[in-house]
Parts: sequence; C-alpha cells; structure tokens
Amino acid sequence: MTARRRRRVAGVGPGYRERLRALGLVLPLLIFLGVTFLAPLGTMLLRSVYDPVVADALPATLTALRAWDGEALPPEAAYEAAAREIATARETRTLGQVASRANRLQSGLRGVFTRTARDLREVTGGPWREAMAASDSAWVDPGTWHAIRAAGERFTARHYLNAVDMRRVADGSVARQPEERRIYLPLLWRTLLVSLAITVFCLILGYPIAHLIAHAKPGRAGLLLALVLVPFWTSLLVRTTSWIVLLQTQGVVNDLLVAIGLVGDDGRLSMVYNMTGTLVAMTHVLLPFMVLPLYSVMRSIPPLHMRAAASMGATPAQAFRRVYWPQTLPGVGAGSLLVFILAIGYYITPALVGGSSGQLISNMVAYHMQTSLNWGLAAALGALLLVGVLVLYLLYDRLIGVERMSLGS
Repeated sequence: MTARRRRRVAGVGPGYRERLRALGLVLPLLIFLGVTFLAPLGTMLLRSVYDPVVADALPATLTALRAWDGEALPPEAAYEAAAREIATARETRTLGQVASRANRLQSGLRGVFTRTARDLREVTGGPWREAMAASDSAWVDPGTWHAIRAAGERFTARHYLNAVDMRRVADGSVARQPEERRIYLPLLWRTLLVSLAITVFCLILGYPIAHLIAHAKPGRAGLLLALVLVPFWTSLLVRTTSWIVLLQTQGVVNDLLVAIGLVGDDGRLSMVYNMTGTLVAMTHVLLPFMVLPLYSVMRSIPPLHMRAAASMGATPAQAFRRVYWPQTLPGVGAGSLLVFILAIGYYITPALVGGSSGQLISNMVAYHMQTSLNWGLAAALGALLLVGVLVLYLLYDRLIGVERMSLGS
C-alpha cells in the first residue's frame, strides 16, 4: 500500500490538512470570543438565578425552617441554629453578605443581623428565642424568617421578579411591588421609547446626509464622509461633556437664543440634566451609525433608476417613494437596528447629561453593580435587555430578512 493510499485510509489528506489549518487560524478568535464574551455572558445569566451565599452560611437554619408552617414562630431549633450560624458567619466575615441578601427582601434586617451577632457573644446557652428577641424584636416577627428562608434559595427567580416590579409574598404567590417601589418597568419602557425616538431622529437626520454624500462628486463626498467620521476620532467623554457646555442655562445655545431675541434672559431654557439633553447628546453620538449603512447602500443604487422613473411620468415624490426608498430599505433596517441596540445599552451619555429624568435602565444596572452590589438583580436586568435585543433581531429577520442587512456592494 502506497503512502498516499495509507494517508487516505487514515483520513489524513490534503483536505484534512486544510481543515486543520483553517481551524488553527480560527481558534484564537474562538478563544477570544469565549473568554471575553461567552464566559461573561454565561456568568451573568447564572448570577441572575443562582445565589448560594445564605444557603452556604445558614444551612442548619434553613433545614429547621423547611418544616415550618410559616404562620406561627419557628421552633426553638431554628433559633438555636440561627444563633450559632450567625456567630460563625461573624467570625468568617460573611455576615455582611448574608445580611445584605436578607435585607433586600425585608428592609432593616442588615441592622438586625449585626446587632444580634454582637449581643449573642455573651450568650452561652438557651433559650435562644428569648435571647434573640431581647436583642431585636424582629426575631419574633414571622416576616423575618420568611425573608431568611426566601434568601436561602440557591436557585431563585426573585431577581427576575424584582426586575419587572413583582415579588413573591409569604403564601408563595406572586404580586406587584408596592407603588412606591415600582421603578424598573417604567424605566425599561422609558429606555425603549428613548431608544426608538433616537433611532427616528437619526434616520430623519441621517437619510438626507447619506443621500448628499452618495450623490456628491468624489472629492466633496470624501470631505463630507470625513466630517461624518470625525466623532469616531473623538473621545465619547469629550463629545458628551461638550454638550453640557452648549446646552446649559448659561451655555452657548441659550446665549444665542437670547442674542437673537427668541427667549428673554430670565427665560433661558433648561436643556441639560434632563431628557432633552439625553436625546440631543445620544442622537449626535449615534448619528454616524445610521449614516454609514445608508451611504453604503445608496452608493450602490444606479442613478439611472430615478431618471427612468421620471421619463415614465413619475413626479420626484413618486419616484422617491416607489423606486428609491424601497432600494434603501436594507440600509434603513441595518442603521435603525444598529442605533436602537446601541441606544438601549448606553450608559455614559445619560449618566452625564440626563439628570434624574434622563436616566435609562443601563444606569440602574451600573448602580446595582457598583453601589448596591446587588449583582443578581443587575444580571437579571441585563438578561432582560439581552432578550429584548434578540426579539428585535428575530423580528427584523422575519419582516425584512437578515440577508438583506447589506452595507452595499
């Protein structure tokens, strides 16, 4: 048997070597995507449903609460287990994490755990119910134990319930949060509406700009395209803070309006640290993402089509509506989808120019990641945004088709 025949029998041939070479070239990219995208994404999704801190710190307490009916006070065994495990958690420096998770379900429990751990240092024996009740009356409230039992679930949907302003009550049913705590759904709807408005503004502004560039002479088109690309060469932070200078009450825009007499000096407009500032700054930042796909598609449309429509008696409006506009839909779809997805997740711009009324859901995600350290809720909010983006992508694919998301040829 020849060497070539033996390689073929073993499955090692020129085609096999080519596949190995291709895999070797792609492997660094796959590793990079796995480390920087898939692993963080998987960790986020896991954190949104998995929280073992309380279960690991209070296992005996949770075991004693399994047979509890939830109406009367728990048995003495639950108090004894809780007292011993709270003391152990204090020694291992995990009490703060346990108290934080219980406090998310019932306000005030962080202080209860801290005081109880401090007061029980001098207690050597039972009865533990009286000792813990003497430290804080919350221990004779069944709601405290409901919160501990709920916080002790390793796998839980409470973060997703909180993300849609819902909660699980003591009897196990799901109910809406009190009105003063319903903040996430209104913020989510505001984010969607603001993203949609920014997409519309970018389309209204970007379509004529892209048309102008696509039909300009080569030299002028290059200059106009460079002006569109200038924002990409400037720091996002610089672009955003420049709008603060322009839009503030004593800023350039208000000074100009006062100078031409449109507003009085005592009637200057408030255009920053509110929703107006968010809309203006984000439209400016995201406009190039609309112009570039539109320009690429418009550049590939032959001018002969509009001349042919005019020769057949169509008015300019009819020719645009029936000939030109349909051919630019791939660019419209690509630019709109890109701008909308980017707008949903924007954080820096709303944080700097939005104020309290111009904040989006991304700012709340950042708050829970950096300040409240409620990573489970932050992950649930992020997962909801991810699902929204996927639904939007699938809807676009069904209505228009991803294969038509062309940047021109």
